[in-house]
Amino acid sequence: MAGLLGTLAAAAGAAPMISGLGGPAGYGAQVMTPNDDQSSSQLNLPFALNFYGNVFDKFYVNNNGNISFNGPVGGYTPTAFPIASQPMIAPYWGDVDTRCNTCGAVYSASPNAQTLVVTWDSVGYYAANSSKTNSFQLVLTDRSAGNSAGDFDIQFRYGQLQWTTGDASGGRNGLGGTPAQAGLDAGNLTDYFTLPGSRTAAVLDLVSTSNTGEAGVWSFAVRSGVPPGATPDNPLMPVVTDNGWSFNFNVGPNSGRVFIDPVIAVGYEYAVSSGPNFQSVLLPTSVGDGLYDLWLYVNNQWVDSGDVVGGQVHDFGAGGVNRFQIRGIETSAGLDPSDPSAFVTGLTFAGLGTVQMTMTPLTVDTGGGTPVPVPGTLPLVLAGLAAAAKVRRRVVRDQAVAA
Repeated sequence: MAGLLGTLAAAAGAAPMISGLGGPAGYGAQVMTPNDDQSSSQLNLPFALNFYGNVFDKFYVNNNGNISFNGPVGGYTPTAFPIASQPMIAPYWGDVDTRCNTCGAVYSASPNAQTLVVTWDSVGYYAANSSKTNSFQLVLTDRSAGNSAGDFDIQFRYGQLQWTTGDASGGRNGLGGTPAQAGLDAGNLTDYFTLPGSRTAAVLDLVSTSNTGEAGVWSFAVRSGVPPGATPDNPLMPVVTDNGWSFNFNVGPNSGRVFIDPVIAVGYEYAVSSGPNFQSVLLPTSVGDGLYDLWLYVNNQWVDSGDVVGGQVHDFGAGGVNRFQIRGIETSAGLDPSDPSAFVTGLTFAGLGTVQMTMTPLTVDTGGGTPVPVPGTLPLVLAGLAAAAKVRRRVVRDQAVAA
C-alpha cells in the first residue's frame, strides 16, 4: 500500500499513518474549515461501492469521525448501532472539535481510482480542547476487479488515541461519559458491526489491538455488499490476544451462519463470554482427514462427545451450549499461521443479540517434546513435527486442560 499511497509513519505501538498524499499536511485536501459537528459538502467516491446491498458513488465526511452516504451527520454523542436511515462507516465516532489552536484538521485524498483515504489528523475534543488528540484514518479500496461489482475493502488505521469523549457527551478531560464508537452500520436498524470496546473506555485499545496482526490496523472485506462473517470465503477475523482470539459481533434475524477464522490449529476451545449460546457448528473439510473430536464441558469437566465430520452441521440441541472444544486436528496438517483461511468455522446461535466470544488454541505434546505455540509465539515453527504424522488424531490426554 505504501507504494501506491505515499509514506507511512507512526509512533511506537500504533498504526503507521498514510501520508505523502499532497495538501497542507500530506493527507490530501482539507475538506472542512476548523469546526464542531459540521460536515463536508457531498463528495464523489473514486469508485462505486456496494454497502449492505446499496450502491453509493458519493459520500459526506463528518467532522465527528465517520463518513455517511445518505446525508451529513452532525451527531456528536455516538448512538449505539444500529441507527435508522444513515448508512455509516465510522473509524471513531466521537465529539471531534478542530477549532483549538493546536489541533489538526480533516482531510480526504484519492491517490488513484481505486483508493480513498480520509484522515482525522491530531483532532481535539469538544469544547475546543487539545489537551489530548486523536489521529486516525479510513481507507477504502476498490476490489471489484476479479470479484463482484462494488466489492471493496475497509481499513481503519489508528495512529494515536488519547481521548474518548467530548464535554457535551458527559466527558471530563476527554474521558468518561459516552465514549466513541467504531464500526459499520447499514442504516436499516438491523445490520451492523461494532469494533471491540466501542462506547466504553476500552475503545482506546483500538490503537494497540488489531484483526490483522499489525497494531492499530483493522481490515474488513465487503463482498457482494456483505461485511465479513457471512461466507467461508470472507470470514470474520479475530482480535489476537495473549491466549487466543476474541470475537465481538451482532447476531440479527438475518445473520444466518457466522464464519470466523483464527490462524493456527491443532485444537480449539470456543466459549461465549456474553450473548446467546452456540446452536450449531460447521467445520472445514480440508484440514487433515476432516474428522474431529467434539468435547463438551459438563458438570465442571470435559467430556468426549464423539466425532464431528467436516462439512456437516453439528447441532447442539435445545438451548445450545456456551462452551465446547474441537480436538483431533493432525499436527501433520501444518496449518500456516499467515493463511487467512486456515480453519474457518461456521457458527449459529440459539438467540439474537451481541455475541462476545473467544476461540483459544489447544496445545498438544506430539511425542517429540515440541509443543505447538499459541499466538504469542508466532510465527509458528513446524520444523520437526513431520515425525508426529504417525501419531494420528492424538489429542491432549497427558495434560490438564484448564477449566
